[in-house]
Amino acid sequence: MNYLEIDPLLIMALKEDINNEDITTNAIMKNDKKGKAFLYAKEDGIICGLDIFSRVYSLLDPNMNTKFSVSDGDEVKKGMEIGFVEGSIKVILEGERTALNYLQRMSGIATKTRKIVNLLKGTNIKLLDTRKTTPNMRIFEKYAVRIGGGINHRYNLSDGILIKDNHIDAAGSITNAINLTRAYAGYVHRIEVEVESLSQVKEAIEAKADIIMLDNMDKETMLEAIKIIDKKAMIECSGNMDYDKIELMKEIGVDYISSGALTHSAPILDLSLKHLKVE
Repeated sequence: MNYLEIDPLLIMALKEDINNEDITTNAIMKNDKKGKAFLYAKEDGIICGLDIFSRVYSLLDPNMNTKFSVSDGDEVKKGMEIGFVEGSIKVILEGERTALNYLQRMSGIATKTRKIVNLLKGTNIKLLDTRKTTPNMRIFEKYAVRIGGGINHRYNLSDGILIKDNHIDAAGSITNAINLTRAYAGYVHRIEVEVESLSQVKEAIEAKADIIMLDNMDKETMLEAIKIIDKKAMIECSGNMDYDKIELMKEIGVDYISSGALTHSAPILDLSLKHLKVE
Protein backbone atom coordinates (compact mmCIF):
# COMPACT_ATOMS: atom_id res chain seq x y z
CA MET A 1 0.00 0.00 0.00
CA ASN A 2 1.11 3.52 -0.81
CA TYR A 3 1.92 5.65 2.25
CA LEU A 4 0.60 8.72 0.38
CA GLU A 5 -2.82 7.03 0.44
CA ILE A 6 -2.79 5.48 3.88
CA ASP A 7 -0.94 8.03 6.03
CA PRO A 8 -3.81 10.58 6.10
CA LEU A 9 -6.18 7.81 7.20
CA LEU A 10 -3.83 6.60 9.93
CA ILE A 11 -3.32 10.16 11.14
CA MET A 12 -7.09 10.66 11.31
CA ALA A 13 -7.38 7.50 13.42
CA LEU A 14 -4.59 8.67 15.73
CA LYS A 15 -6.21 12.09 16.10
CA GLU A 16 -9.48 10.39 16.96
CA ASP A 17 -7.75 8.58 19.84
CA ILE A 18 -5.39 11.39 20.95
CA ASN A 19 -7.09 14.70 20.22
CA ASN A 20 -5.12 16.50 22.94
CA GLU A 21 -3.03 14.18 25.10
CA ASP A 22 -2.89 10.73 26.63
CA ILE A 23 -3.73 11.76 30.20
CA THR A 24 -3.02 8.36 31.76
CA THR A 25 0.36 7.90 30.12
CA ASN A 26 1.49 11.47 30.76
CA ALA A 27 0.54 11.14 34.43
CA ILE A 28 2.50 7.89 34.87
CA MET A 29 5.45 8.64 32.58
CA LYS A 30 6.55 12.13 33.63
CA ASN A 31 10.04 11.20 32.42
CA ASP A 32 9.94 9.11 29.29
CA LYS A 33 12.02 5.93 29.09
CA LYS A 34 12.80 3.33 26.47
CA GLY A 35 10.98 0.03 26.55
CA LYS A 36 9.66 -2.94 24.62
CA ALA A 37 6.22 -4.56 24.41
CA PHE A 38 5.41 -7.92 22.83
CA LEU A 39 2.66 -8.80 20.37
CA TYR A 40 0.71 -12.01 20.98
CA ALA A 41 -2.02 -13.94 19.18
CA LYS A 42 -4.91 -14.80 21.50
CA GLU A 43 -6.56 -17.11 18.96
CA ASP A 44 -5.72 -19.00 15.77
CA GLY A 45 -5.98 -17.13 12.48
CA ILE A 46 -4.29 -15.39 9.55
CA ILE A 47 -2.19 -12.35 10.38
CA CYS A 48 -2.61 -9.25 8.24
CA GLY A 49 -1.68 -5.60 8.63
CA LEU A 50 1.80 -5.80 10.13
CA ASP A 51 3.08 -2.92 8.00
CA ILE A 52 0.14 -0.82 9.14
CA PHE A 53 0.86 -1.65 12.77
CA SER A 54 4.44 -0.48 12.24
CA ARG A 55 3.40 2.62 10.33
CA VAL A 56 1.12 3.81 13.13
CA TYR A 57 4.11 3.82 15.45
CA SER A 58 6.51 5.43 12.98
CA LEU A 59 4.02 8.26 12.40
CA LEU A 60 4.04 8.93 16.14
CA ASP A 61 7.83 8.63 16.37
CA PRO A 62 10.15 7.71 13.45
CA ASN A 63 12.59 6.19 15.96
CA MET A 64 10.20 3.41 16.96
CA ASN A 65 11.25 -0.11 15.97
CA THR A 66 9.01 -3.07 15.23
CA LYS A 67 10.04 -6.61 14.41
CA PHE A 68 7.89 -9.63 13.58
CA SER A 69 8.48 -13.37 13.39
CA VAL A 70 5.67 -13.76 10.82
CA SER A 71 4.55 -12.08 7.60
CA ASP A 72 1.13 -11.05 6.31
CA GLY A 73 -0.74 -14.16 5.21
CA ASP A 74 0.92 -16.48 7.72
CA GLU A 75 -1.05 -18.60 10.16
CA VAL A 76 -0.70 -17.71 13.83
CA LYS A 77 -1.69 -19.85 16.80
CA LYS A 78 -3.20 -18.94 20.15
CA GLY A 79 -0.49 -17.88 22.61
CA MET A 80 2.12 -17.33 19.90
CA GLU A 81 4.50 -14.37 20.29
CA ILE A 82 4.56 -12.76 16.85
CA GLY A 83 6.68 -9.66 17.35
CA PHE A 84 7.47 -6.58 19.38
CA VAL A 85 7.59 -2.81 19.31
CA GLU A 86 10.38 -0.92 21.07
CA GLY A 87 11.29 2.68 21.71
CA SER A 88 9.65 5.42 23.74
CA ILE A 89 7.33 3.90 26.35
CA LYS A 90 5.04 6.90 25.97
CA VAL A 91 4.67 6.20 22.26
CA ILE A 92 4.18 2.46 22.83
CA LEU A 93 1.26 3.25 25.13
CA GLU A 94 -0.20 6.04 22.98
CA GLY A 95 -0.21 4.02 19.77
CA GLU A 96 -1.28 0.66 21.18
CA ARG A 97 -5.02 0.86 20.58
CA THR A 98 -4.89 2.36 17.11
CA ALA A 99 -2.17 -0.03 15.91
CA LEU A 100 -4.05 -3.03 17.30
CA ASN A 101 -7.39 -1.88 15.88
CA TYR A 102 -6.00 -2.01 12.36
CA LEU A 103 -4.14 -5.26 12.89
CA GLN A 104 -7.07 -7.04 14.52
CA ARG A 105 -9.59 -5.85 11.92
CA MET A 106 -7.43 -6.73 8.94
CA SER A 107 -6.42 -10.10 10.40
CA GLY A 108 -10.07 -10.95 11.05
CA ILE A 109 -10.97 -10.28 7.41
CA ALA A 110 -7.98 -12.27 6.15
CA THR A 111 -8.95 -15.16 8.45
CA LYS A 112 -12.56 -15.26 7.28
CA THR A 113 -11.51 -15.00 3.64
CA ARG A 114 -8.98 -17.84 3.98
CA LYS A 115 -11.62 -20.13 5.49
CA ILE A 116 -13.91 -19.68 2.48
CA VAL A 117 -11.05 -19.91 -0.02
CA ASN A 118 -10.04 -23.22 1.58
CA LEU A 119 -13.61 -24.50 1.21
CA LEU A 120 -13.43 -23.70 -2.52
CA LYS A 121 -10.24 -25.69 -3.08
CA GLY A 122 -10.55 -28.14 -5.94
CA THR A 123 -12.86 -25.83 -7.90
CA ASN A 124 -12.29 -22.98 -10.36
CA ILE A 125 -14.60 -20.67 -8.41
CA LYS A 126 -13.03 -17.37 -7.41
CA LEU A 127 -14.04 -15.50 -4.25
CA LEU A 128 -14.69 -11.77 -4.62
CA ASP A 129 -15.26 -9.00 -2.10
CA THR A 130 -17.69 -6.07 -2.53
CA ARG A 131 -17.91 -2.35 -1.76
CA LYS A 132 -19.61 -3.14 1.57
CA THR A 133 -16.66 -1.82 3.52
CA THR A 134 -16.22 0.37 6.60
CA PRO A 135 -16.00 4.07 5.62
CA ASN A 136 -12.35 5.15 5.29
CA MET A 137 -11.22 1.53 5.75
CA ARG A 138 -11.68 0.20 2.21
CA ILE A 139 -7.99 0.23 1.25
CA PHE A 140 -7.14 -1.80 4.38
CA GLU A 141 -10.09 -4.19 4.17
CA LYS A 142 -9.65 -5.01 0.48
CA TYR A 143 -5.93 -5.58 1.06
CA ALA A 144 -6.89 -8.04 3.82
CA VAL A 145 -9.16 -9.93 1.41
CA ARG A 146 -6.23 -10.35 -0.99
CA ILE A 147 -3.98 -11.56 1.81
CA GLY A 148 -6.66 -14.11 2.74
CA GLY A 149 -6.63 -15.44 -0.82
CA GLY A 150 -9.68 -13.64 -2.21
CA ILE A 151 -9.91 -11.31 -5.21
CA ASN A 152 -10.93 -7.67 -5.16
CA HIS A 153 -14.04 -6.77 -7.13
CA ARG A 154 -14.10 -3.14 -8.31
CA TYR A 155 -12.47 -0.82 -5.80
CA ASN A 156 -14.94 2.03 -6.28
CA LEU A 157 -17.53 3.38 -8.70
CA SER A 158 -14.83 4.64 -11.07
CA ASP A 159 -13.20 1.22 -11.28
CA GLY A 160 -15.75 -0.87 -13.15
CA ILE A 161 -19.30 -1.21 -14.47
CA LEU A 162 -21.96 -2.99 -12.46
CA ILE A 163 -25.58 -2.36 -13.45
CA LYS A 164 -27.76 -2.99 -10.39
CA ASP A 165 -31.52 -3.00 -9.83
CA ASN A 166 -31.82 0.75 -9.31
CA HIS A 167 -29.76 1.45 -12.45
CA ILE A 168 -32.18 -0.79 -14.37
CA ASP A 169 -35.14 1.10 -12.92
CA ALA A 170 -33.52 4.41 -13.84
CA ALA A 171 -32.84 3.27 -17.42
CA GLY A 172 -36.21 1.58 -17.86
CA SER A 173 -34.83 -1.86 -18.78
CA ILE A 174 -31.73 -4.01 -18.72
CA THR A 175 -31.36 -3.62 -22.48
CA ASN A 176 -31.47 0.16 -22.30
CA ALA A 177 -29.08 0.23 -19.34
CA ILE A 178 -26.53 -1.93 -21.19
CA ASN A 179 -26.83 0.04 -24.42
CA LEU A 180 -26.44 3.38 -22.64
CA THR A 181 -23.48 2.11 -20.65
CA ARG A 182 -21.73 0.64 -23.68
CA ALA A 183 -22.20 3.85 -25.65
CA TYR A 184 -20.77 5.88 -22.76
CA ALA A 185 -17.87 3.65 -21.73
CA GLY A 186 -17.05 2.01 -25.04
CA TYR A 187 -15.75 -1.54 -25.39
CA VAL A 188 -12.79 -1.15 -23.05
CA HIS A 189 -14.87 -2.00 -19.97
CA ARG A 190 -16.69 -5.25 -19.35
CA ILE A 191 -20.34 -4.80 -18.44
CA GLU A 192 -21.74 -6.68 -15.47
CA VAL A 193 -25.47 -6.85 -14.76
CA GLU A 194 -27.22 -7.91 -11.57
CA VAL A 195 -30.35 -10.00 -12.24
CA GLU A 196 -33.03 -11.39 -9.96
CA SER A 197 -35.21 -13.46 -12.31
CA LEU A 198 -34.96 -15.77 -15.32
CA SER A 199 -36.61 -13.17 -17.57
CA GLN A 200 -33.86 -10.72 -16.61
CA VAL A 201 -31.23 -13.39 -17.33
CA LYS A 202 -32.63 -13.82 -20.86
CA GLU A 203 -32.70 -10.07 -21.43
CA ALA A 204 -29.13 -9.66 -20.19
CA ILE A 205 -27.92 -12.40 -22.56
CA GLU A 206 -29.75 -10.86 -25.51
CA ALA A 207 -28.19 -7.47 -24.69
CA LYS A 208 -24.76 -9.15 -24.60
CA ALA A 209 -23.77 -8.54 -20.98
CA ASP A 210 -20.22 -9.74 -20.25
CA ILE A 211 -20.89 -10.87 -16.67
CA ILE A 212 -24.23 -11.80 -15.15
CA MET A 213 -24.63 -11.66 -11.38
CA LEU A 214 -27.31 -14.01 -10.06
CA ASP A 215 -28.56 -12.22 -6.97
CA ASN A 216 -30.31 -14.07 -4.13
CA MET A 217 -31.61 -16.93 -6.29
CA ASP A 218 -32.55 -20.35 -4.98
CA LYS A 219 -30.83 -23.47 -6.26
CA GLU A 220 -33.42 -24.39 -8.89
CA THR A 221 -33.50 -20.88 -10.34
CA MET A 222 -29.70 -20.68 -10.44
CA LEU A 223 -29.47 -24.01 -12.29
CA GLU A 224 -31.99 -22.84 -14.86
CA ALA A 225 -30.19 -19.50 -15.20
CA ILE A 226 -26.89 -21.28 -15.88
CA LYS A 227 -28.58 -23.29 -18.64
CA ILE A 228 -29.91 -20.12 -20.23
CA ILE A 229 -26.54 -18.37 -20.03
CA ASP A 230 -24.85 -21.42 -21.59
CA LYS A 231 -21.33 -19.92 -21.38
CA LYS A 232 -22.38 -16.78 -23.26
CA ALA A 233 -21.34 -14.72 -20.21
CA MET A 234 -19.36 -15.20 -17.03
CA ILE A 235 -21.46 -16.00 -13.97
CA GLU A 236 -21.20 -14.44 -10.53
CA CYS A 237 -23.44 -15.38 -7.61
CA SER A 238 -24.20 -13.11 -4.68
CA GLY A 239 -26.56 -12.87 -1.75
CA ASN A 240 -25.62 -14.12 1.72
CA MET A 241 -22.70 -16.08 0.32
CA ASP A 242 -21.18 -17.29 3.56
CA TYR A 243 -19.91 -20.68 4.75
CA ASP A 244 -23.30 -22.38 4.56
CA LYS A 245 -23.73 -21.71 0.83
CA ILE A 246 -20.27 -22.71 -0.33
CA GLU A 247 -21.10 -26.40 -0.84
CA LEU A 248 -24.15 -25.42 -2.90
CA MET A 249 -22.01 -23.14 -5.08
CA LYS A 250 -19.45 -25.90 -5.58
CA GLU A 251 -22.22 -28.23 -6.68
CA ILE A 252 -23.75 -25.73 -9.08
CA GLY A 253 -20.46 -24.52 -10.55
CA VAL A 254 -20.12 -20.80 -11.25
CA ASP A 255 -17.21 -18.52 -12.11
CA TYR A 256 -17.33 -16.15 -9.15
CA ILE A 257 -18.86 -15.79 -5.71
CA SER A 258 -19.09 -12.29 -4.26
CA SER A 259 -19.48 -11.89 -0.53
CA GLY A 260 -20.04 -8.66 1.37
CA ALA A 261 -19.68 -10.66 4.58
CA LEU A 262 -15.91 -10.82 4.05
CA THR A 263 -15.66 -7.18 5.05
CA HIS A 264 -18.90 -6.24 6.80
CA SER A 265 -19.25 -9.27 9.07
CA ALA A 266 -15.77 -10.63 9.77
CA PRO A 267 -14.98 -10.74 13.49
CA ILE A 268 -11.63 -9.34 14.58
CA LEU A 269 -8.72 -11.65 15.29
CA ASP A 270 -7.92 -11.25 18.97
CA LEU A 271 -4.36 -9.94 19.44
CA SER A 272 -2.73 -8.13 22.32
CA LEU A 273 0.35 -6.08 23.19
CA LYS A 274 1.65 -7.34 26.56
CA HIS A 275 4.56 -7.60 28.99
CA LEU A 276 5.94 -4.10 28.62
CA LYS A 277 9.58 -4.03 29.75
CA VAL A 278 11.43 -0.88 30.77
CA GLU A 279 14.95 -0.84 29.35
